[in-house]
Amino acid sequence: MASLLQRSPARVPVSTRRALIALGGGNAVEWYDWMVYGLLASSIGPQFFPSSNPLSSTMSALAVFAVGFAARPLGAVVFGRIADRAGRKGVMLFSIGSMVATSLVITVAPTHAVIGTWAGVILLLCRIVQGISTGIEAPLNSTYAVELAPEGHTARFGAIMGFYVQVGIVGASLVCFGVSSVLSQDALDSWGWRIPFAIGALAGGVFLWLRRTLPETLESATDSTDDTEGPAPAGPWAELARRKLALLTIVFVVAGAQAINYTWTTGLPNLARTTHHEDSSAVFAITTLSGVLVGCLYPLVGRIADRSRISRTFWVSRLATAALVFVVLVYRGPGLTGFTVVMLVGAPVLAFTMGLYNTVAATLMPMHCRVTGVGIGYAVGVAGFGGTAPYVLLWFQDHGAAAVFPVYVAVLCLLSVLLYRLALARGAVRAGD
Repeated sequence: MASLLQRSPARVPVSTRRALIALGGGNAVEWYDWMVYGLLASSIGPQFFPSSNPLSSTMSALAVFAVGFAARPLGAVVFGRIADRAGRKGVMLFSIGSMVATSLVITVAPTHAVIGTWAGVILLLCRIVQGISTGIEAPLNSTYAVELAPEGHTARFGAIMGFYVQVGIVGASLVCFGVSSVLSQDALDSWGWRIPFAIGALAGGVFLWLRRTLPETLESATDSTDDTEGPAPAGPWAELARRKLALLTIVFVVAGAQAINYTWTTGLPNLARTTHHEDSSAVFAITTLSGVLVGCLYPLVGRIADRSRISRTFWVSRLATAALVFVVLVYRGPGLTGFTVVMLVGAPVLAFTMGLYNTVAATLMPMHCRVTGVGIGYAVGVAGFGGTAPYVLLWFQDHGAAAVFPVYVAVLCLLSVLLYRLALARGAVRAGD
């Protein structure tokens, strides 16, 4: 449903449900492949960036993780514009295809011991391509889902995409847990880390095949909200220049959500394994349990938002998140009890944060520049504040300033609420106000 208007609920047809499976399944694979790298950074780091200090090797691997995010704006600008002009389907096929190919390369990539510095270069290039892929996958999926949604299901369809993201994240944790349980720590660090990448490439091939039947929403819908704005400008930058406030709002809506997301899914598990030397299997098991709880809450988040207004649900939950993020201070030293408390208390925080931000972002842009606008805002927000969150978390921890990190994340959340309320007051929000 392109206009994103919320009226009386309509029955979801079977064909739409099938399209959501193909769409969401591919999205899950994208996030699985992306998160596997983050979870295994402490194993990958010494293989590609050897150092006498294990923390330095892990931080080098996490730096590559962050560089991948920096490539996301390129994917958003180039392929977002193609999706807005030529259609959504072809770009979605490219997105998952490139992720499958690079995951295969990482699976068989030689290490530093074999080819020296070139090993790190190959890894970096793969992560850049994957960054371009996810740079368009995430905003395109949220856009496509809400354009496909029947009346009255806008937030629920957005939450469904969040659920599939969680399936990918939990799947990554579960596979890492399984591999670490079967293999010794030495085997995991030397070659076992390749197994999860191989699994992701295989699953991606399946959903690449399923996506070939997706309908094209750009050809079948028009955005009624655009009629009140006059004709669209000729170029993408002119279009987005008219919507500077909306674009800036998307950046910080995404920044707050993804800083929370990567803190819990990547930063804290690596902090536990590297700095506090927790058992890898236990860390992956707890991370998986937290992810399952988050996924179970997604349908509730979408239902609440559709019934209580997306705008109200967003800013109330985001204010609560700004306060609850300080729970990370519970885990400031070794001990799985503290880690478990932080991961489980964070589950509802993650559910409301990640379950809404995609829909909120999509409601801030009209159809003719929606993928481009959401894509650029998403890419900047996640590259500048999301992908860097694990590195920042470990950096503050390493410098004895752990208490500063939750303040940093809380400020991002508060800025997102301030900008969204301003956009809402100026009429830039297109649904759920």
